Amino acid sequence: MVEALFILSKTKHETMNNLKGKVALITGGNSGIGMGMASGIVKAGGNVCLWGRRKENNDKAVDKLKALGANGKIEALQCDVSDEQNVNDSFAHTLEKFGRVDGCFANAGMGDAFTPFHKLTFDAWRKMMSINLDGVFLTLRAAANHMIERAKNGDAYGRLVITSSLASRMGAAGGAHYGATKSAVNGMSKALAVELAQYGITTNTILPGWIESEMTDKLKFEKFEKNVISRVPLKRWGKAEEFEGIAAYLMSEASNFHNGDEIMIDGGYVNF
Repeated sequence: MVEALFILSKTKHETMNNLKGKVALITGGNSGIGMGMASGIVKAGGNVCLWGRRKENNDKAVDKLKALGANGKIEALQCDVSDEQNVNDSFAHTLEKFGRVDGCFANAGMGDAFTPFHKLTFDAWRKMMSINLDGVFLTLRAAANHMIERAKNGDAYGRLVITSSLASRMGAAGGAHYGATKSAVNGMSKALAVELAQYGITTNTILPGWIESEMTDKLKFEKFEKNVISRVPLKRWGKAEEFEGIAAYLMSEASNFHNGDEIMIDGGYVNF
């Protein structure tokens, strides 16, 4: 009896986390956290379309994902998420290549060097907003339109996931514009979680802590390591591959009832 229950449980688990036939769109997916998410979905059998601005990085990312040996389809498109027409065209091209999008990960974003608030220019403020906030809006709007249409035709399934940041919870000197964008997308996510649930679409945000990436390379100096990374209970930087599991989970049927959440992946930093 126990053995039978174990087999049943294992079979159900494998079925719920099997992403065969599912298509994920990941913006900023050619490096860092986005690449980690893509790897997790590919390993679970899913299909992935990466959006990134640099073709060379896109091509390298596709090669790395194909080297994982999974059977899913993997493509990449050049896209600037701050450009409305570019986003709409890229989404149309994604549908041409894959036929559908089941999960949309609005992960593309930018950081900035320490900029005192009183010296922050309006151009710098608007640039941050255009990518970290406008880009999320444009990307998710395109995905939501597609997912709602599918739901109306009897195919209700959608996952919207936003990469936010602990900067939306904790103040960071010199990062008012960055924190503002991340707080804004948290609010957007909660609104969409309520509004779009009727179409079988769930919306969640992921709040990474201090993760090794191109964006954080400039922070790898002794004073920062001593004053900040030492406060992470796990005493280290996070790694991009540690986002594989959460991406595969949120894409799968295992997360059917998981909606409107802010999921922190920070090594416990926020609790210190």
